[in-house]
Amino acid sequence: MKTLTNFFVRLVQRFLPDAFIFAIILTFIVFVLGILFTNNGPVDMVSYWGKGFWDLLAFTMQMTLVVVTGYVLANAPVIKNFLVRLSRLAKTPAHAVMLVTFVASIACLINYGFGLVVGALFAIHVARQVPSADFRILVAGAYSGFLVWHGGFSGSIPLTVATPGHFLEEQMGVIPVSKTLFSPTNLFIVAALVITLPIFNRFLMNSSNTLTEDRSHWVFPDETVPKKEEAIPSTPAEKIENSVTVSMLMGILGLCFIVYHFVTKGFDLNINIVNFIFLILGILLHKTPKQFLNTVTNGVKNAGGIIIQFPFYAGIMGMVTLSGLSEQIASWFLTFSNEHTLPFFSFLSSGIINIFVPSGGGQWAVQGPIMIDAALAIHADIAKTAMGVAWGDAWTNMIQPFWALPALAIAGLHIRDIMGFCVMILIYSFIPIAIGLLLL
Repeated sequence: MKTLTNFFVRLVQRFLPDAFIFAIILTFIVFVLGILFTNNGPVDMVSYWGKGFWDLLAFTMQMTLVVVTGYVLANAPVIKNFLVRLSRLAKTPAHAVMLVTFVASIACLINYGFGLVVGALFAIHVARQVPSADFRILVAGAYSGFLVWHGGFSGSIPLTVATPGHFLEEQMGVIPVSKTLFSPTNLFIVAALVITLPIFNRFLMNSSNTLTEDRSHWVFPDETVPKKEEAIPSTPAEKIENSVTVSMLMGILGLCFIVYHFVTKGFDLNINIVNFIFLILGILLHKTPKQFLNTVTNGVKNAGGIIIQFPFYAGIMGMVTLSGLSEQIASWFLTFSNEHTLPFFSFLSSGIINIFVPSGGGQWAVQGPIMIDAALAIHADIAKTAMGVAWGDAWTNMIQPFWALPALAIAGLHIRDIMGFCVMILIYSFIPIAIGLLLL
């Protein structure tokens, strides 16, 4: 196992480029495919690319808020204190990696931005409790929890298709989460991964060499700089910025709307309401507007890749859909898929595409029209096909460093420190995902 892991680490170090480069490469691949397999010329493809470039601005903002609100909630003092207490449950290296993996998985089910940050912070807490544990595998275990995010409450694809007005509504309608997140297929995959990943990562811990290096530098970012004494608010503006009352009033208003939403619409869990819930909880738990906004400022830094890359994904979507290339690809899938196997092949194709489009939302924009066309043509389960795409996106995130970067920055590690372990996790996780999509 150690030899195989080291092989993958060396391979990735040499050939894995930046996530933005993936978007550029995919743009040119789609551009060429559109010319080769449709009746469109270069000028047509350029036109389609430009027309689609700004079509996902609203969706980009939604995904940005998912990351930012998750970061804000994870950094609330009450959440941090809870993580410290929870880390004391770890007594041995095996306990440590299993606990980190389980906690990160549950956090990512709640919200993937929240889970990424919580997992990394919790790994540091646990490393302090169990210094003999291999910190690399603790962080890899924390990141492995990210596998389940697309089957959880912040999964961009199931929440998108459950939101009225989504960009594929005319083709597939609005699909409630009861048919995606709470389907037997998704519940099986989530349960299997949450239960077995901690055990698998324990074997990874047993197969590695224990690190003996000094760990004194593993501290939270806000602990590395001495905190300055804040001046007592003196002006009316400063008093408002530091007012607990303002945050409480805003929070109460927000909680009232959340209750109203679920009372009037049932369990309608879409992207907008998820973001709203985490935003309001962040305001309440940070107590004052100033503390809340300071954390937001730090959280926005993690969303930079989403903001700049989504327009390129929208341009790719424009080329794929307007050129007719989506119909060509859908026809290709029909040659070897049937109504039962299409969700599984959607998963495999999604896993490959995710290497080039490391974003669930951006990938759905590119691949969604293709797979839904194929599902409609052969009368496959549309909801299950969409979840196949979702799980493919989550699956190969284990070997795509884009989403690991925030966690690695918090932990002070490099992608090469965890990638070998993540490849092994990728190989193992294929089993329960494939079983769920093929047999349930």
